Amino acid sequence: GPVLGMLSANHLFDEESGWRRVIIEKPFGYDLDSAEALQKRISHYLTEEQIYRIDHYLGKGMVQNVLVFRFANVMLEPLWNRNYIDHIQITHSESIGIDSRGDYYNSAGALRDMLQSHLLQLLTLVTMEPPVSMDAESLRDEKVKVLKSIRPIPKEAVHAQAFRGQYAKGMINGEKVNSYLDEANIPPDSTTETYASMKLYIDNWRWRGVPFYMRTGKRMAKAQSTISICFRHPPLQFFRGTDVHCMNPNWVLLGIQPEECIRIEMTVKEPGLEMSTRTSSLDASFRNDDEKAIDAYEDLLLDVLKGDRSLFLRFDEVEYAWRIVDPILQTWAIERDYVATYPAGSWGPEDSRLFDKESQSWRSSLTPECK
Repeated sequence: GPVLGMLSANHLFDEESGWRRVIIEKPFGYDLDSAEALQKRISHYLTEEQIYRIDHYLGKGMVQNVLVFRFANVMLEPLWNRNYIDHIQITHSESIGIDSRGDYYNSAGALRDMLQSHLLQLLTLVTMEPPVSMDAESLRDEKVKVLKSIRPIPKEAVHAQAFRGQYAKGMINGEKVNSYLDEANIPPDSTTETYASMKLYIDNWRWRGVPFYMRTGKRMAKAQSTISICFRHPPLQFFRGTDVHCMNPNWVLLGIQPEECIRIEMTVKEPGLEMSTRTSSLDASFRNDDEKAIDAYEDLLLDVLKGDRSLFLRFDEVEYAWRIVDPILQTWAIERDYVATYPAGSWGPEDSRLFDKESQSWRSSLTPECK
């Protein structure tokens, strides 16, 4: 706010001789109230067309490829709904700690830092209806419809639909690392979460009843971002009396980083005389070996120069994202007596109570898993 006020006082927003655009890095506000107050303040100086709320996640090539994968290929679209999909998981895990960002991170936490922005954006791209075109407003209209359709979490349901944890001491790449409470600039009684997971439902015709599981954490076993779509189990009576023991559901796996890939897992028969099966995957790599990776910010900054706002957040996207997580943040702020811990280098705390069925669990690998 103060920065924009000073820029405006010096006439740096005047558009008499060309365009003026302002890029604002997330987090946009601290909660719903602060986001609305910030929006009100900056709208004194700027029109919505001049504001570019940047989320570098949306500049990653594989994130944009999610839209191409969904809407340029007809074979999966008829199955992309509650009749065939059992559940969807979105994971962003980091092996690093908080580095020197103790002051910032302790005031933000994993839910604000990642779930409210990056992961909810990924959720909208995976679940949105086809936009009428790829122009900015059509694209953002469909994303907002998803956020509006997410079932609100009442405060009494927070414990059933959200979980938090802090990393304790452990091993990362063979080296001992400190617990969160031993990091620089972290109060010894801090209840800030370094791990957050959440279950959401989208109450529309396409997704009614399908659970969406999202998690993010620091100091976890591996650094990766993935979207894992689990399809319903096929009827198994066809395989009665055979040696088929490993009958996994079909998965569509979207690797965002560091491995950029699209994989479809399916069950095939093993060679031989017996009726045995194994899981095989169809792999559509995003980038060939001779193709150069482009930094996400590079892509987005070019869009700012061109005036393309399709990968930037409109304020109503920010607003509805805060509406989803605010009840969780408010409940966690009051309840300061206990926060679960998990060893650094693990896949996080035990939060299996989030899952709707016993057959559901976190998927941590992009290679076939036999259960």
